[in-house]
Amino acid sequence: MPIPSLKQQFAELIALPSVSCTQPALDMPNRALIERLASWLGDLGFACEIQDIAPGKANLLATYGSGPGGLVLAGHSDTVPFDAALWRSDPLTLREADDRWYGLGVCDMKGFFPLIIEAVRPLLDQPFRQPLLILATCDEESSMSGARALAEAGRPLGRAAVIGEPTGLRPIRLHKGVMMERIDIQGQSGHSSNPTLGRSALEAMHAAMGELLALRREWQQAYHNPLFNVPQPTLNLGCIHGGDNPNRICGQCALEFDLRPLPGMDPEELRAAIRGKLQPLAEQRGVRIDYGPIFPGVPPFEQAADSELVRLAERLTGHTAEAVAFGTEAPYLQQLGCETLVLGPGDIACAHQPDEYLDLARLTPTIALLRGLIGHYCLDAQPLA
Repeated sequence: MPIPSLKQQFAELIALPSVSCTQPALDMPNRALIERLASWLGDLGFACEIQDIAPGKANLLATYGSGPGGLVLAGHSDTVPFDAALWRSDPLTLREADDRWYGLGVCDMKGFFPLIIEAVRPLLDQPFRQPLLILATCDEESSMSGARALAEAGRPLGRAAVIGEPTGLRPIRLHKGVMMERIDIQGQSGHSSNPTLGRSALEAMHAAMGELLALRREWQQAYHNPLFNVPQPTLNLGCIHGGDNPNRICGQCALEFDLRPLPGMDPEELRAAIRGKLQPLAEQRGVRIDYGPIFPGVPPFEQAADSELVRLAERLTGHTAEAVAFGTEAPYLQQLGCETLVLGPGDIACAHQPDEYLDLARLTPTIALLRGLIGHYCLDAQPLA
């Protein structure tokens, strides 16, 4: 059966819902999409390996050629949840208008896979000196379990990896980490008329928040990277819950906060610093304090400016590599020994939004860029001069 046209590939992938979400009611399997991609790539001669991560959740690793080295073209197969009522058309039906393709995942980032296929098809009659690997992961938009599983397995992939997240075809070599953390304080409730009858979790949390903000000031004075629009690490106190009535001493309180470390900042060292402030506070206030991540954080990412992949991408795109605030799977591919870069055709401004789109003017430049990358790492397989 012939592989569909580029537009039809977009349409078929968009039509296969693969939402990943921390809320179980909204979470969906991605297996059907992975199998569709494997079918197309298998017909092109790729050796396709489907890796089960969880029930209904899988990664795909498709390889053309053999040997060490080579290029990994990577992306995630899932999307964020969507509210169909806010879209001007069905999110799961590809729509063309205003010189754009609209649909859930067309930008972030199912659309990257048909562009890879379009780029590689005319090259397959040439000898591949080093392999091309196409990686599609699950659950990037929630737990990053697909990329984490690859990193934990420790299996080497390739010499270089490009992740096609929406960057407007500008190479990205740095991004901040993402840490979402929670503090739970258990005090002792009591009648508010006599403070000695209880131990206020809310007052203890007030002190804990003061310690967090003091650490934020320290970190922002110690760390600075002008490549980012916000050049310091950030810490946002996101939500707080505690107590139940004005005339009761607050017995429990919970705080959730977001911490975005810069490259060079170790998340575990940051957590140790926070614990070092909370432990004496708990003893002083006579309360119990539990602290930890809501989910495993995404480490900061940095690829050296003088690395071969960065220099090649800058040459192919005409843009100097930049930094972004959002997190990606790049740190996990880097852990597997790949020089890694984030570079894709979409725009982050329309990602996670109703009426997500991809400009049609980006298709041809993306295909040309991918052919340049494949040519360098798989066909020529020579170091950059």
